[in-house]
Amino acid sequence: MKIKILTSASQDLIDGYRFYEKQTEGLGAYFLDTLFSDIDSLAVYGGIHPIYFKKYHRALSKRFPFAIYYRLENDTALVYAILDCRRSPAWIRKREMYD
Repeated sequence: MKIKILTSASQDLIDGYRFYEKQTEGLGAYFLDTLFSDIDSLAVYGGIHPIYFKKYHRALSKRFPFAIYYRLENDTALVYAILDCRRSPAWIRKREMYD
């Protein structure tokens, strides 16, 4: 399966990197390494995760409190958002995921 990270999800990764890099130097890079590993696992495990908001699969990161929201189209996992699970559920629900 192929993986495509959409613009909205790329921005989420940048925002997460900046947040963790402010906490401790180097933690932002570890965040990116971890999330890219979690995203890469969709090539094998894409489609097994539960569906949220009626159309997005949600995969949870193994090391950080982030969720990867994606959809399957043909043989591609389209990653729409990578959101902090500590945010309000109402904020996550209202977050527009498009590209």
